[in-house]
Order: sequence, then C-alpha cells, then structure tokens
Amino acid sequence: MNSSANLVALYTITRREIMRVVRIWTQTLIPPVITMTLYFVIFGKLIGSRIGTIEGGFTYMQYIVPGLVMMSIINNSYANISSSFFGAKFQRSVEEMLVSPMPNWVILLGYVTGSVARGLVVGALVLGIALFFTSLHLMHPLITLASVVLGATIFALAGFVNAIYAKKFDDIALVPTFVLTPLTYLGGVFYSIKMLGEPWQALSRANPILYMVNTFRFGVLGISDVDVGIAFVVMIGFVAGLSILALQLLKRGVGLRS
Repeated sequence: MNSSANLVALYTITRREIMRVVRIWTQTLIPPVITMTLYFVIFGKLIGSRIGTIEGGFTYMQYIVPGLVMMSIINNSYANISSSFFGAKFQRSVEEMLVSPMPNWVILLGYVTGSVARGLVVGALVLGIALFFTSLHLMHPLITLASVVLGATIFALAGFVNAIYAKKFDDIALVPTFVLTPLTYLGGVFYSIKMLGEPWQALSRANPILYMVNTFRFGVLGISDVDVGIAFVVMIGFVAGLSILALQLLKRGVGLRS
C-alpha cells in the first residue's frame, strides 16, 4: 500500500474506534466521571479537610487531582483497546485486516490512537469536574500534555498486548484487577513516596505509574517525587518496548490466526 492508502486505512480504524466510544458514551465516558467525582468528594473533601496543606503548600485536594486524572486516563485507555481489539478477534474481523495489504503499524496505530483519544477525553472531563472542588494553575503546559499522551499510549499498547494473548473475555479483566489497580494505588496517587520508609520507597520507584503520575503532577503543580527527565526516559522506553512487542506479535499472528 502507498502512503495515501495507509493514511486512509489509519483514518478508518481511528474513526471507527472513536465513533465506538461516542456511540456508547453512557458506558465509556459517564461511569469514570462518576467514579472520580466520588473520589473527589470522599478523599478530597471529607478526608482532605482533616489533612490540611501538604507538600508545597497545596491542599490535599489539589495534590490528588493530578493522580486521579492520570488514573482515569490510563484505566480508560487500557480498557478501550483491550475490549475493542479482543472483540475484533472474537468476531474474526481482525483476520480480514491481517490478510489485507494494510501494514501492521497502521492497525496498531489506529487502535492506539482511538484508545488514547478516549483516555484524553475522560481525563479532560475529570479535570473539569475537579475544578468544581478546587483551583489549579497549570505550571508547565507542554510537560502536562506530553505526560498524559505518553501515559495513555503506554497503557493502550499494554491493553493491545493483553487483547492479543487473551483467549476469553475473562482474561481481559485479569490484568486490570490484579496488576493495574494495585500499581495505580501504589503509584503515588494519594500520597508522596517521601512518606514511605525503605525498602518501600525504593520498591515504589520500580512502579512505572509513579513516573506518569508525578510527571503530570509536576506539569500541573510544579512538584514531583521523581526526576522529570528520568520519568520521560522511562515512559518513552515503555512506549518503544511495547510497540516493538505488539508489532512482533501481529507479524507472527500470535493468538490471531486459527
């Protein structure tokens, strides 16, 4: 396929994924917003009012907002692509794409772009809700944007790999339940890792979500538990590694061809 045909194919897959999100918006957009609103009320208002100000003179509500926004972005990016691509496997429509002249990178990029779009839309909605509870001043807009795009891309790619290996719908829920949720809650969303003693602080630095949350927090508030430069290296490394893995799995047809 030439470049113009690749662009048409990429646009078609991306548009289909985005329209899927829009068509079932009551399932894809509203539930995460309601969940995060409850987090803001319970943790931010009720518990946060008793904690007072923390690092940098910010209120507890202001401190947890970046973490909760990033949590909603990565959860929805992951969930979107894992369910969508596994659905294509289940319906055998993915086989039609694999036998077409469409390059594997177009298939991967189309699905990832659609999932990142859902993650960013949910993140924007959650951030808008947060502004009803507290005030925020964007300190570093470019770092903020880069961190959310990279974070959404990492977990979209991870969801794609999960969907390739999954043999039944139950397999889709295993990773979010037993891997993604623990990593998110231990990733500095609700606390600074400086509050932890050793070896827990060192172990926390092995959690990739810690770098995503703190980079986004640095972009919004200007504070971080990790070096932002190192965080970007970690995130870019994950994007590159997961992209290579996903493309190799597509090329070999692992879990895709009967």
